[in-house]
Amino acid sequence: MHIFKQLLPGISQLNGARKYYQASCFAFIHSCPKSSVEVHSEDQEVVIALGSNVGDRLHNFNEALQLMKKSGMQITRHGCLYETAPAYVTDQPNFLNSAVRAVTKLGPHELLGALKRIEKDMGRTQGIRYGPRPIDLDILFYGKLKVRSETLTIPHERIWERPFVIAPLLDLLGSAIDSDVVACWHSFSTHSGGLFKSWEKLGGDSLIGKEGLKRVLPIGNGLWDWSTKTSVMGILNLTPDSFSDGGKFESLEAAVAQVQLMISEGADMIDIGAQSTRPMASRISVEQELDRLIPVLEAVVRMPEVEGKLVSVDTFHSEVASEAVSKGAHIVNDVSAGQLDSNMLSIVAGLRVPYIAMHMRGDPSTMQNSENLQYDDVCKQVASELLLRVRDAEVLGIPAWRIIIDPGIGFSKNTEQNLDILMGLPNIQEEIGRRSLALSHAPIMIGPSRKKFLGEVCNRKAAIERDPATVASVTAGVLAGANIVRVHNVRDNLDAVKLCDAMRRQKRAFPQIKNDL
Repeated sequence: MHIFKQLLPGISQLNGARKYYQASCFAFIHSCPKSSVEVHSEDQEVVIALGSNVGDRLHNFNEALQLMKKSGMQITRHGCLYETAPAYVTDQPNFLNSAVRAVTKLGPHELLGALKRIEKDMGRTQGIRYGPRPIDLDILFYGKLKVRSETLTIPHERIWERPFVIAPLLDLLGSAIDSDVVACWHSFSTHSGGLFKSWEKLGGDSLIGKEGLKRVLPIGNGLWDWSTKTSVMGILNLTPDSFSDGGKFESLEAAVAQVQLMISEGADMIDIGAQSTRPMASRISVEQELDRLIPVLEAVVRMPEVEGKLVSVDTFHSEVASEAVSKGAHIVNDVSAGQLDSNMLSIVAGLRVPYIAMHMRGDPSTMQNSENLQYDDVCKQVASELLLRVRDAEVLGIPAWRIIIDPGIGFSKNTEQNLDILMGLPNIQEEIGRRSLALSHAPIMIGPSRKKFLGEVCNRKAAIERDPATVASVTAGVLAGANIVRVHNVRDNLDAVKLCDAMRRQKRAFPQIKNDL
């Protein structure tokens, strides 16, 4: 979905704001970094760009973020993660690039000094300009100020020529101008349309996915570019009371055999759950959940067939998530987005694995209560409620580049609302994008498989009879923008996904095709 194309016609609001903020954003010009003007006691909102192409690039980012926090920078937002071709000096490894938004009491030159110390502590040396480096930290914006001294220029002078800087910078904003500071940043742009116009002039969204600029999510031992194909996640329920296949895979042998089958049919991921989340399900203890889960998880990660695949744990308990990751799980899939365990978000932040945050009101025993089914606009409200949860996750240390969102089909929704969500994924992205473009770019997972609403539409009471309807719903979801489909029947849904991906590739190759897939 090209969010910026939708934004630009309305960005004219910047033109009036531009004139005002060009006058009110005062220039902070001096030649001595130790000037008394440097004293700052009020919090200032800043944007800092990160880059790395030496050693373990992701580890370098994680270490830099921790050191920034210890140095007086409270990080509030993260851009997406980009793998980019080197600029200027091209004979060197690819970079990882991103940006963060933070609040600090440090003055501009104090901030610069803190960042330079972090670079030095992490092993950066002078080297050649634009050459390889373990970490590169640049101040892009500092509050409403313009700074020009012998050692520091703000805004950073090369922002406007670098797609690998502009892309994560815009991720830190929303399509709506939500503060005077953001309006001021737009006014700094060399184009009258603000930062969005600057991005469009460089090539805009058409650059994403090309060899020189890939938006990626770190997962397992690699970087996942989710734009290349839709991933199929096979469901393994270890519960005796799941709505579709409860009791079928309680034994270790049956569970392993099912994983072998799903992988042979083409599953990219396996999602293992030991706690039922069907409507009215009773909650089991952490100990019971671990007793069901861990023997199977240990056996699954040892399977030769699982090499190169991803394993997800479906849990809303932080203790279970932590233990599962220690045993080899790559992803935490939480139906409550942290609402059912107050420690979940901080624990996942420490685990440094991708986090699937799903929308649900209440818990499985209350989610279908009438009060939890009240929506004026289901897509907008799901987006705004889910955004609150993932923004909390960001503040607690889960960067946007590790978040996957799930609108929660079948959870706190009736049949009509589930249909609205299947057709309205672009609306959910757009609504999230009003306040966070980074999170609007996050991969989307959907899980309509064999759900009750399909039975109501197609008059199929038995869950096992809903596979054809599941294929249809998966098709609709993928064509609307889903990146992961969570299903029981891998084989049939993989065929649907392959066809949808082929149609989307065809549309990208021939953009003159007018039919809206």
